[in-house]
Amino acid sequence: MRSSDRAIASGTACGRPLRFAAVVFAVMFTTAPAHAQDLGVIGPVYPIAEPNLLEAILGKLRAAGEDGTLARLQRESLARVRRGVEDPTPVAGLSRTRQPRRFHHDPSIVVQEAIHDADGRVIVPPGTVINPLDTVTLSQALLFIDARDREQVARARKLIDERQGKVKVILTGGSYLDLMRRWQRPVFYDQQGNLTTKLGIRQVPALVTQDGRRLRIDELL
Repeated sequence: MRSSDRAIASGTACGRPLRFAAVVFAVMFTTAPAHAQDLGVIGPVYPIAEPNLLEAILGKLRAAGEDGTLARLQRESLARVRRGVEDPTPVAGLSRTRQPRRFHHDPSIVVQEAIHDADGRVIVPPGTVINPLDTVTLSQALLFIDARDREQVARARKLIDERQGKVKVILTGGSYLDLMRRWQRPVFYDQQGNLTTKLGIRQVPALVTQDGRRLRIDELL
């Protein structure tokens, strides 16, 4: 065989696999659908529907408004809020004073982390003990009472008059709004017993006054 013939034969042999691969590739993607079979309908077919969440919520609200449910829920919610304001939950763990007691409370705190000024300089290092009574004074006595007890309310009114109004009344039970209306002066409430717990008060009425760098607490009969 001449060299030219061998070259032609060689080229033919080398090109055949490439052409074969191309043919197979074309057949795979052009003739495959021709062999697909229709298996028929196995069961009922339903359209896929995704409900709009906002529409569903609005639909329920409209229904609740039409049948009066929404108005009822609003009335109940308003009543709960009114009860919470008019008659807050009494502070737990307190009792009427049976045995008078006097003790002191040190309001000092220990600084846990350094306090810096605007330039980043440390002005109060950690571990520093700070007593707020070194810089401020308790201008009014604090009187803790349970307004559900008429005797405690009367005692509070008497102390207010004796101290010429320099008493801040803080309730541990009863309606502070009712006393505010009657006395025409601010009345406060010890929310969740935060103050009585911090001060260690166990009985009321209790009078808190300043005694130097400490607070003096008298649980009164």
